[in-house]
Amino acid sequence: MSYLEHFKLNEQPFRLTPDPEFVYWSKQHARAKAYMESTIWLADGFVVITGEIGSGKTTLLQAFLAELADDIVYAVVSQTQLTPTQFLQAVLAEFGFEPFNKRKVELLDMLNMFLIEQYSNGKKVVLIVDEAQNLSKKVLEEIRMLSGIETHKEKVLRIILAGQPELREKLESPRLKQLIQRVRLRFHIGPLDLREMHEYIEHRLEVAGHGKHDLFSEDCYDCIHRYTGGVPRLINTLCDTALLCAYAEQKTSLTQADIIAAAEELGWKEVSDDHDRSANLPQLTTRHSAPLCSVQIRTDGHLVSEYNLKSGRVVIGRAPDNEIYIKSKFVSRHHAQIVCNEDGCIVEDLNSTNGIFIGNRRVKKHYLQDGDVVSLGIHDLVFRDLQDDQDEELDDIVDEEFDDEIIDELEDEELDDDSMDDEERAANDSTA
Repeated sequence: MSYLEHFKLNEQPFRLTPDPEFVYWSKQHARAKAYMESTIWLADGFVVITGEIGSGKTTLLQAFLAELADDIVYAVVSQTQLTPTQFLQAVLAEFGFEPFNKRKVELLDMLNMFLIEQYSNGKKVVLIVDEAQNLSKKVLEEIRMLSGIETHKEKVLRIILAGQPELREKLESPRLKQLIQRVRLRFHIGPLDLREMHEYIEHRLEVAGHGKHDLFSEDCYDCIHRYTGGVPRLINTLCDTALLCAYAEQKTSLTQADIIAAAEELGWKEVSDDHDRSANLPQLTTRHSAPLCSVQIRTDGHLVSEYNLKSGRVVIGRAPDNEIYIKSKFVSRHHAQIVCNEDGCIVEDLNSTNGIFIGNRRVKKHYLQDGDVVSLGIHDLVFRDLQDDQDEELDDIVDEEFDDEIIDELEDEELDDDSMDDEERAANDSTA
């Protein structure tokens, strides 16, 4: 007997993959969705939605997208560690263009013409940026400029930014004052309270096929809330682990003791008011270290995108919540992962349908070397080890990877360094 049959379920109720069918409309989530929907009927719609890690932002976005009418054209950008030029390329690629190897002015012209054409055809265009907290201030300024594209009657691009609380802090920067003035609505999704969490769990069980409300005893819910702080992703992880533990012991219902045992299995501590709720979440990446490698995504030999990876884990797949998002029928929702640290990088298949290949050899796990090509159907991931390149001239990197705006930043840094050197020499002279 399987896990699902044992608990009389049709599907897994607490899987981590975002699924609009399982969305629970708490008061907060319903309000956030209403704000997103306002971008459709407000010509100058610009909405910012923030929430803690695992609060359900991506699931909310998917539920919103699933209900869009046929006259809505949208693009979703979820890989956000990009330069302004790369960001424009990503947006145009989502709209069906092949914008690579073009200069920034050409990209802006392509996008402007596309937006005017859609407006003339009676279409409304929505740009959705997930994980927007990772956007640089230069890219955010680029988004502000895009939000100003208009006809003689109205603006032609609606924008939704979704991200973690750091996005709110970034938007408060004086440098982004003009951008925040464009924002019509802002909303922050907090954790579920005890009552909402109780309804959330029962709702997911009911959608999964368990109609009776007898799987978790009443004393379970307070215990679950103490360990998860009401964060949906943590609730899913803890409940799924508890069900697996109960299944292993052939139990048909769960008590508080089962929840505590599952939390101990996960190595979790109870969440207090001054405790970071995200501490119980697995930390996938360390964003403050230098990139260790780069991965180019090529389709039929053409460069589609490129990612600089830092220490940690990134997941590759066709689901928009993946760090590396490949929209393709040849790629599973969560196809593979790359794990990097200072000792090297590993690519690992996540039980995908079509697998991963090095040459003609299908592999489960492979230690990556500089120049390796990992194939996923018609898509190639070209790996480059950056650890040996840290001392190369920055100008070479700039010429190949970045646009003129990044050159300005590097020159500013050099001027600052020169200024510091002058101050140090002056201090030494005065000491002497």
